[in-house]
Amino acid sequence: MMAKKRRREMENITTEIRSAIEELSVMVKLKPVQEHDDDDDDHHHHLSTPNIPTRPFLSICSVVVQVLDKIGPTMVVLRQDIHQNIQRLEKVYESEPSKYKNLAEILKMEALQGTARKTSSCCRALVWLTRSMDFTVALLRRLAVDPGLSMEEVVEDAYSTTLKPWHGWISSAAFRVAMKLIPDSRTFIDLLAGKDQTQESLVDEMQKLISLLTPFLEEIHAALKTYNLERIRST
Repeated sequence: MMAKKRRREMENITTEIRSAIEELSVMVKLKPVQEHDDDDDDHHHHLSTPNIPTRPFLSICSVVVQVLDKIGPTMVVLRQDIHQNIQRLEKVYESEPSKYKNLAEILKMEALQGTARKTSSCCRALVWLTRSMDFTVALLRRLAVDPGLSMEEVVEDAYSTTLKPWHGWISSAAFRVAMKLIPDSRTFIDLLAGKDQTQESLVDEMQKLISLLTPFLEEIHAALKTYNLERIRST
């Protein structure tokens, strides 16, 4: 299925941004089905388990990787990181799809086992995936507001507000080196756009993607906070 999807994208019938909007629309449709407003017996469980459908969320992360690919070699470290984190969460999800169809159930399981903060935990994977999505949203938001900005400035701003506060010296240094390889914003916008798509139309789609993705990211941040995971740092 993924191969078919990639082929479609290469043929430019759909763009990464449109694919992401499609995936998010699936999430929006799935979400209300999992609401449990009257779950009084398990009040804490309800508080700490927002409804984030696992499979669609991981699909959206995979599409976002393709958006970051357009920035080129600069994003290779972040791309590998996202890919590994998707795989880690996918492995647990596939072990018992009905149990882990909500991402928050994976957080809860590791919290109960006491493994949530371990280097190879799914909780950690979700923390970094969410921050990578925050980075992408910040990047697209800045570009949508001012497409004339230099790409270096856009990436630097997005990085400073989303990933930099949690990166140690090694990660920050790697990012500094990568910054030298960024294309200009015109090139990036052309790469993101569909065939014959206007810049205005692309900006509209970027804004739609941001407005759909932001509420899900806010819910994940709230869940991570519940389990005291939101301040995890890297080296």
